[in-house]
Amino acid sequence: MSDSSAHSPRPVALITTLFIFALATAGFFLVQRSYRPAAASPQNAVADNLPKDLAWKATPASRKEALAGLREKQNKQATSYVWIDQKAGVVQLPLERAMQLTAAQYGAKK
Repeated sequence: MSDSSAHSPRPVALITTLFIFALATAGFFLVQRSYRPAAASPQNAVADNLPKDLAWKATPASRKEALAGLREKQNKQATSYVWIDQKAGVVQLPLERAMQLTAAQYGAKK
């Protein structure tokens, strides 16, 4: 047999490629026509079944209240004197006073 009588595999590969492309296109259109996403719940919906330590996350109002409480606590910590360990002599200073003492301590070493 000569090479001219042998069939080339190119038409088979081309037909297979076109068939796979047509199959993928049909699948795409089928999914596009029939797929309907489920309705998403709103982000601010009331959360159910939360443990007590996460109850602050339940509603926008509870989150605002928790944030206000946290900011109040942080402000109190940043502006007041408190004993951390009286025996060891460890105190919590207001930020401004701590910065003044630190600047005085390290500024004097220069």
